[in-house]
Amino acid sequence: MTGRESMQFDIVIVGAGPAGLSAAIQLKQLALQHGREISVCVVEKGAQVGAHILSGAILETRALDELMPDWQQRNAPLKTQVTKDQFLMLSKTQALPLPVAASMRNAGNYIISLGEFCRWLAIEAEALGVEIYPGFAAASIIYHDGGAVKGVATGDMGLLRDGSKGPSFQRGMELRASYTFFAEGCRGHLGKQLMEKFDLRANCDPQIYGIGIKELWEIKPENHRLGEVLHTIGWPLKSDTYGGSFLYHQENNVLSLGLIVGLDYPNPHLSPYEELQRFKFHPSIKPILEGGRRITYGARALNEGGLQSIPKMSFPGGCLIGCEAGFLNVAKIKGTHTAMKSGMLAAEAAFVAIACDQPPLELDLQQRVESSWIWRELTKARNIRPGFAKGGLWGGLAHAALDTYMFLGSAPWTLHHHGDHETLKSAAAMREIFYLKADGVISFDKATNLSFAAVSHEEDQPCHLQLKDEQAPLTVNLARYDGPEVRYCPAGVYEYVEADQRGQKKLLIHAQNCIHCKCCDIKDPGQNINWVTPNGGEGPNYVNM
Repeated sequence: MTGRESMQFDIVIVGAGPAGLSAAIQLKQLALQHGREISVCVVEKGAQVGAHILSGAILETRALDELMPDWQQRNAPLKTQVTKDQFLMLSKTQALPLPVAASMRNAGNYIISLGEFCRWLAIEAEALGVEIYPGFAAASIIYHDGGAVKGVATGDMGLLRDGSKGPSFQRGMELRASYTFFAEGCRGHLGKQLMEKFDLRANCDPQIYGIGIKELWEIKPENHRLGEVLHTIGWPLKSDTYGGSFLYHQENNVLSLGLIVGLDYPNPHLSPYEELQRFKFHPSIKPILEGGRRITYGARALNEGGLQSIPKMSFPGGCLIGCEAGFLNVAKIKGTHTAMKSGMLAAEAAFVAIACDQPPLELDLQQRVESSWIWRELTKARNIRPGFAKGGLWGGLAHAALDTYMFLGSAPWTLHHHGDHETLKSAAAMREIFYLKADGVISFDKATNLSFAAVSHEEDQPCHLQLKDEQAPLTVNLARYDGPEVRYCPAGVYEYVEADQRGQKKLLIHAQNCIHCKCCDIKDPGQNINWVTPNGGEGPNYVNM
């Protein structure tokens, strides 16, 4: 006996992001077209739809055009069409214009708030009869006796820090389904479990990631250029570190500004957060920000592995869709359209399966994806990211040019990936990096910026950042890598403090600061940190990120 109440649906979807909501809408559209009833439930751990969504973001409308061809009449929040693309190579003081590759050109695309876009998708889904429950975190997977996925259970509420039941304890609920779609986003904690249980990564490369650090600014009208898009590479990152910046001019004098740093970087002294603060002082960037004000802050990991890192997506009783599987096109710096399409294909597969007299245990999603434009698009881009990992900045640019312009994305080779946690070198072997103190005008310390992420957690609950080995932070991370979690976390979650008068240190985990970016779960050199979901509705509450 589980002691939980349960609800039964045809399809349960974990995550109200672009993939999950597109899948829900497609399912209901198919049901209407064929005169059938189908029950669809979406659970979302954020306090509201979009609360945990963070992206640049530029939307290519290909999948949206297929899902809702009349999206303009439906008042989709696509307000700012791209008017100009720029691509710069930065040194510390100079900016060299580079040609904009065809994959990076944004004619016909829109600068959007992905959170606002998801809220609109949720409204469209609910109008079709989809049940959406924000503030409910899918905490565990439930299985049939034969091992197939049966659904998910939402987290128990009111647990105290030691795991005991508090006075307000409330048991979670089981959401059961014929098929469960996992659309948690990048590095989903349930997706990790499913990949291990069903060995879904047996025939693919490790997934690799970047960390995106983002601020929204309201800038002076004379500095604003509606619809303009700027991407940069080079400074402040060294040539052994993959990454680049983005500046997108949205409506109402809002500038979306951020830095993406590949998490395969080797130097444990590097802080992606501080690199963004340094970047804002470049002579090409600072004048845009002067006289403006930062209005929102956040960070999120993103998949960068592409085609080589896509796991087997289906398993008995469910599937992985969207960034849970990893469909970002690194060459385009876009993944929303591919994530949406993966959800739509899963919906088609599930709709056909449910209609069978004996529904199959597994959906035919893999075949559908590999026959779609997603696969063709990612095949052309497959060598871009690993080219930088193998050749650094200069070798990566040369290889990307060769692959793009000579072979048109059809090179007779495929490069491969190594896990991000394997790439750190010892602190003694790498140069130290010194960052200037924040000035409070252009640059900000983590604690100050964190208040602009509207993050909130109940402190008296079990810590959702779990250490597999309590001693590894001292014996491995601090001893060999000088405590890199203090620097790679963009929210000040990790802190080494003196534990006694002899100078012995211990690691403090300020879990209440966590913005759910998943960077620690990815980058820890021993894979010693396991991120699990806290209470539903907690974490950041991003506004229009």
